[in-house]
Amino acid sequence: MGVLRDHPELALFLCLAAGYLIGKLRVGPITLGGICGTLIVSLLLGTRHVSVDDDVKTVFFALFIFSLGYLAGPQFFANLNRRSLRFFALCLIELVCVLGIAFGLAKAFDLDVGTASGILAGAATESAVVGTATEAIGKLGDLSPEQISRYQGHVATAYTVCYLFGLITIVLFTSQIMPMLLRINLADASRELWEKMRGGQAGLDSDEREALPGTVGRTYLVTLADGRTVGDLQGALGGRITVEGVKRGSKLLTPSPGLELTLSDLVQVVGERAAIIEAGREIGPETPAVPGLDTPLATSQVAVTEKDTIGASIDRLEQRHPEFRKDGVYVTDVLRNDQHLPASGETVLARGDVLTLVGARGGLNRLVAKLGAVVKNDATDFIYLGFGIVAGSLLGQVVVKLGDVPMSLGTGGGCLISGLVFGWFRSRSQTFGAFPPQAATTLKDMGLAVFIACTGLAAGPQAWPLLKEYGALLPFAGIAMVLVPATVSLVVGRKLLKIEKPLLIGAIAGQQCSTPAITSITQVAQSSVPLLGYTITYTLSNFLLPLTGPILVGVLGA
Repeated sequence: MGVLRDHPELALFLCLAAGYLIGKLRVGPITLGGICGTLIVSLLLGTRHVSVDDDVKTVFFALFIFSLGYLAGPQFFANLNRRSLRFFALCLIELVCVLGIAFGLAKAFDLDVGTASGILAGAATESAVVGTATEAIGKLGDLSPEQISRYQGHVATAYTVCYLFGLITIVLFTSQIMPMLLRINLADASRELWEKMRGGQAGLDSDEREALPGTVGRTYLVTLADGRTVGDLQGALGGRITVEGVKRGSKLLTPSPGLELTLSDLVQVVGERAAIIEAGREIGPETPAVPGLDTPLATSQVAVTEKDTIGASIDRLEQRHPEFRKDGVYVTDVLRNDQHLPASGETVLARGDVLTLVGARGGLNRLVAKLGAVVKNDATDFIYLGFGIVAGSLLGQVVVKLGDVPMSLGTGGGCLISGLVFGWFRSRSQTFGAFPPQAATTLKDMGLAVFIACTGLAAGPQAWPLLKEYGALLPFAGIAMVLVPATVSLVVGRKLLKIEKPLLIGAIAGQQCSTPAITSITQVAQSSVPLLGYTITYTLSNFLLPLTGPILVGVLGA
């Protein structure tokens, strides 16, 4: 232990490595996760008086909370509309319930502000609350440094116990019990909703591929289209195919609309399967692939920035831009933050969504220019990142008095808001301020892990006394603070908001910000459909729940 005390960097990374190793242990569908594992290891090491400088904790928490806001920003602002109002109601239910229960428990059992905040963070399975509450406790002016240190330690300990029971409860309740309460087979209900969203077409499993893909290319020998122009041919087929190449003898010709076809020309066409079959009746017999005339299908990722596209379904997008059908271009994937959504006709697009378009290169390039900006996310723009965190830190220093109670966002709240704004502003064009999702996710996860490790090491000496004092209360709080808002949301979501059952189950996991829960739900559903509800509430709750820490601390500390 002497080595760890003398070299805190060893202790820090030991907490991360051992914590994430413990977090991989699985019991049925339940895993602790790396954050909870890190906190357990750091609490144990902290009992041996191993500590890390507080500045390390502050820096990494700022990185975590800014990255969290940056990733959530585009969808947070996109979801502030009438269509998402019913999902926003679920987030408000979560917010009111967890704050009310935490405040009630604090008053009923005379809990200190640290224990109450830890119960709130752990039972709501929202790690960011640990940071915002800990920071808010440090700003309470009527506490001594010893009290602040003790209460901040209580946050980490209460969080650890409540998180464990809250995590188990939300995973089992959403993935196993909710489908029974709703009287559905989640896999069947998700498949039915998926087919409805796709216009009655069945979806594919993860290990399946289309035997007859919708977009195909063929080459034909001109025997029937002698004397017709390329434009005439495309018009005769309703604009559902595009001529991508013409070979005359040994020469490759540019397939302009005015090019006149002659006997024995070889023509490559790309488009919908049915239209391609019909094209053979207009052109002539199909031929094998011709060297030099085999134009590959191209792929491009485009960020949604066109004003008319935002809030439109993929079906409406394709209707508004006939080039999709005319040039044989298809949307094959929708990426929202780090979640892949079904590329079905009913999927509603939001600003910042990244569409994967596949089609013939000529038509693809023409369409990309109309829809938005080609995503440029190959390297992090540290200028944008640095100024974003500076702006958030400065915003967090602003103090506003509500009566006699001084309130401030702190570094956590300030960086969260700046992250939301900077992420949203970047999403409007995606041509500047690059912060690749993989890099942002890495900084978010590592920032939180280091912050949690530092917090656990500092809290270690206070852990055992708190467990002896409130041992039975903490598991009860962890279970109750999950079941109450989830049950209320289930009833309200079905009876009043009429949310489709698979979407509602995903939305309840999202309001709890529980990635393990949605992972378990999608496994049971054998579908990504519940993610459509999860992404909306997850984004909103990721912003709202961290703010509950300072609110609870401010109310209890007044």
